[in-house]
Amino acid sequence: MEIPMDLHSIVHSLIPSLNSVATLLAFFIYLGFAVSILPGKVVPGVILSDGTRLHYRCNGLASLLLLVGLLGFGVVMNFISATVISNRGLELLSATLIFSFLVASVLYVAGSKSRDQGSSLKPHVTGNLIHDWWFGIQLNPKFMSLDIKFFFVRAGMMGWLLINLSVLAKSIQNASLCRSMILYQLFSVIYILDFFFYEEYMTSTWDIIAERLGFMLVFGDLVWIPFTFSIQGWWLLSNKVDLTTAAVIANCFIFLMGYLVFRGANKQKHVFKKNPKMPIWGMPPKVIGGKLLVSGYWGIARHCNYLGDLLLALSLSLPCGTSSPVPYFYPIYLLILLIWRERRDEARCAEKYKEVWAEYCRLVPWRILPYVY
Repeated sequence: MEIPMDLHSIVHSLIPSLNSVATLLAFFIYLGFAVSILPGKVVPGVILSDGTRLHYRCNGLASLLLLVGLLGFGVVMNFISATVISNRGLELLSATLIFSFLVASVLYVAGSKSRDQGSSLKPHVTGNLIHDWWFGIQLNPKFMSLDIKFFFVRAGMMGWLLINLSVLAKSIQNASLCRSMILYQLFSVIYILDFFFYEEYMTSTWDIIAERLGFMLVFGDLVWIPFTFSIQGWWLLSNKVDLTTAAVIANCFIFLMGYLVFRGANKQKHVFKKNPKMPIWGMPPKVIGGKLLVSGYWGIARHCNYLGDLLLALSLSLPCGTSSPVPYFYPIYLLILLIWRERRDEARCAEKYKEVWAEYCRLVPWRILPYVY
């Protein structure tokens, strides 16, 4: 059977070239160096289930800005093309997929041979190992460890920004830049910069403190975040959408509400874990059993941060209009994922806190969206 030309070109473009593999490896090598040697605030993580605590160097924003600066210099000097990623999108996707499977396979083998017969909760490289790897650059092993899960999340978020910037450059090159693309790019940049500005808060999230490093986290961080979160940009590159002023204002309002809820809820949780007596919304925090916060956003819904995340995801898709469901894949997927995660978290908390959790559920009956769910 003869393969249609379009399908043949797509299959051919999925085969990673040496350039795409080199681009991917260069990105990981840079990030490994940057997060290991650039200055940054060292923060203690929460106490893990095994009673240990890791320390994290929060220099992701510095690493990101330096990377963008270096790439910008390379573009100006014609060392690299601003559209290198958008020109090789499918190649980079397949190369990242292969890399993720390889990493997950190594983790599976290592986990099978480990004492616990499972994947690691805190895979990290200590200061001494970094000293051996990074050509004699000595880091304090007591206060510095490179958490691999933290590294992969950073890689995914940085990859998302790099894809978006390349898509933006391609849009300008094609003379197809429109208000919708600008709005999507603006929301994405704010979201990504906010993540790195507050990356300390990431150290107390479920992924870092409870999830073991395996295929789901590797695939999710390295493939799902950069390539799925950027679907809207890719779609707008081929589909011009003219938004009315009213639609732009409504879209900005949804993004703002999502940001306030998402960032506010996560900040309240993080600050409470660091200082349980810190006032919330100007009032002393209400706590059940000395452990569960019932003030602020956490007195509105048990997973109010998920609501903010969903609103942000929706606001990233709304600039694409309503002519196609493709740009809404991300918020739809996120809705399913967060409901599944919320169910897992509820079961874990019920087992851990028992009657205290039952009392919390009585005081805060809504899971994510008040009066609806």
